[in-house]
Amino acid sequence: MTSVRGVSAERLRSFVERIERLEEEKSALGGDIREVYSEAKGAGFDVKVMRQVMRLRKLDKSARDEQEAVLETYLRALGM
Repeated sequence: MTSVRGVSAERLRSFVERIERLEEEKSALGGDIREVYSEAKGAGFDVKVMRQVMRLRKLDKSARDEQEAVLETYLRALGM
């Protein structure tokens, strides 16, 4: 059967199989990333801080500056 209620079975199967392959690749990459963090930890790096650095690197400079300013404001307000 190639079509059920206007849905192409072959096209649907193609999308589902592509998503499954990508999910497998994502899982493998996640494992690779965990290994790199583990290696960094073994070399004496603070993995929690590295994760923060990675998150900040994804932001553009203005967004990063804004976050840092808000954080500084909150820390001052709390007397820290």
